[in-house]
Amino acid sequence: MQTIKITTSQNIDIDYEVAGLGERILARLIDLAIFFLIYILGLFIGSLANWFVGESVGIIIAIIVYAVLFVFYDLIFEIFMNGQSIGKRIMKIKVISLDGGQPRVGQYFMRWLFRIVDFLITFPGLVALITAAVSDKTQRVGDIVAGTILIRTTPRTQINNIVFMPTYDGYQPVFKEAGQLSDKDVELIHEIINAYMKTGNNVVVYNMALRVKEHLNVTPPNGMNDMLFLQTIIKDYNHISAHMDTL
Repeated sequence: MQTIKITTSQNIDIDYEVAGLGERILARLIDLAIFFLIYILGLFIGSLANWFVGESVGIIIAIIVYAVLFVFYDLIFEIFMNGQSIGKRIMKIKVISLDGGQPRVGQYFMRWLFRIVDFLITFPGLVALITAAVSDKTQRVGDIVAGTILIRTTPRTQINNIVFMPTYDGYQPVFKEAGQLSDKDVELIHEIINAYMKTGNNVVVYNMALRVKEHLNVTPPNGMNDMLFLQTIIKDYNHISAHMDTL
């Protein structure tokens, strides 16, 4: 499992799970399969249109519309579908900026424009395949130029196994103040972490961590980012609650 650590504009260190090369290829194949079906449907509709607008005119119109959709498909879908095409959504991967945020329109445009280099200059997709294979972040040329990366929207390791992992004997809570929280508070923290794992929205993690720090009046040790802080709070709470139940 390859990950990348990104420092966001809120100075939060977030570990993202990078989308694998195989996942990217499968997402692209799904998109191409969709376009093949659209092509067949377009030919059928164009043939029907010939009855109304004249011989071959309907086919020509259908081909033009299809060509425009094919050329601008990735750009339009990534802008309006939060960094995903249909294939990417099915494969549960998405495009984000290297600063951890939502890419700007200019970044989407640059990675789309460099599809000419990635997919058209040589054998279709060869440049993109080689670049992504040798890149430590699995980036194609368009990603490198645009400052973007593809990540998984759903982690392979379930979040429940991370934040609710049972504590071992002799575990010492980092934040004993976590015992001041209620079950409802911890459930809310868990929901925030789940929301981040699904959307990649690190702002919700930052805001929740800030609220918990203020509520408990605690300061995390150096090197502990906000995600790890929230996970540690839940782990400490579970340990303290389990210990109190045995008293």
